[in-house]
Amino acid sequence: MTRLTLDPAVGRFVAAVADIVDRGGSEQQVTAQVVPHLRDLTAHGPDVVPAPMRRPRDDSYAMYPLHVADDGSFCVAVAVWGVGQVTPIHDHGTWGVIGILDGVEQESRYDRPDAEGRPPTFIEQRMLGPGDVEVCCTSDQDVHRVACASSTPTVALHVYGGDIGTLERHAFDPETGRATSFVSRWAEPS
Repeated sequence: MTRLTLDPAVGRFVAAVADIVDRGGSEQQVTAQVVPHLRDLTAHGPDVVPAPMRRPRDDSYAMYPLHVADDGSFCVAVAVWGVGQVTPIHDHGTWGVIGILDGVEQESRYDRPDAEGRPPTFIEQRMLGPGDVEVCCTSDQDVHRVACASSTPTVALHVYGGDIGTLERHAFDPETGRATSFVSRWAEPS
């Protein structure tokens, strides 16, 4: 994997999140503690992330590994959507906090489909812009779809309670609710 020089602010952020994760607590407690640290990091703007990790892919959104804890207890990803790109409706299987660095992210939240074939039920839609920081998921509220809603790529920092590049997750058919397992493999910065 390509080795990139990281901004010292990223190192401070990773150390703060490692401390929070090590202290433990409920997902709600952990995410509430991560939020102000991510807000501080996003205040540095998009250049806090190396340029190769801010590039969209042509075929789909990209998840670049900014940091993955050695024990897999958390990761910091750079998520990039090109103009017009959208994820399927999906879950995460863990907690997550997101902070927008550039562009506009459209997040649509859904109730989890049930085993009886009910499709995902739309709850709300939010538009997030540079500097916005939100808890995107906890195990009890974990289904959404994300799209680039700007004329430039959307670049965001995502912090998850596991290695999102190896976790098995689920995409949900919007009509039937049928779940399909997938893993968001890490993208290689170029």
